[in-house]
Amino acid sequence: MRRRPGTTTQGLLSVDGRTLPCALGSGGLAVRKREGDGATPIGRFWLKAALFRADRVAPPAGDLPIRATRADDGWSDDPGSALYNLFVRLPQTLSHERLMRTDHLYDVVVITDHNRTPRVRRHGSAVFLHCSREGLTPTAGCVALPRETWRRLGAHLVRNRPIDIDAVARPVRRRRARPFFRRTRSAI
Repeated sequence: MRRRPGTTTQGLLSVDGRTLPCALGSGGLAVRKREGDGATPIGRFWLKAALFRADRVAPPAGDLPIRATRADDGWSDDPGSALYNLFVRLPQTLSHERLMRTDHLYDVVVITDHNRTPRVRRHGSAVFLHCSREGLTPTAGCVALPRETWRRLGAHLVRNRPIDIDAVARPVRRRRARPFFRRTRSAI
């Protein structure tokens, strides 16, 4: 994925020889991502799992762990919490994002490993691939793709496949698969 020439808030995602437009964060691209800066982080991030709104879209294809979003699904973006950058069950008193939104942005959500192992407070949370707004308007730091693109992209949603954001192409080494959706005190 590279920045689209002439704009700092849109990108071009290359998948198997096809180039797809996408929206980036309102802060453009950043090597050093910080919570709340609106920037999309530069680096290699691995696709870990996917969520989808069963009442709005069909489940995306691919071999990622996948499940339907539930009304009590959230993601902590509170750097002061031990649950920072993790799934949480709602309601919560800590700062969080609701994963079942009334708009269509999270109809499909692909979770990446950005700032996951180890989690570093204030280095950015909830950096996902998700659906874009009309006109590819900027995100809060995620990569967003038009809804129609998700149907074409489905087979490429492969467990432990990397997405390189504004990075030089590097050889891909597969990571050992670990279950993503497992029960912990903070996870699903």
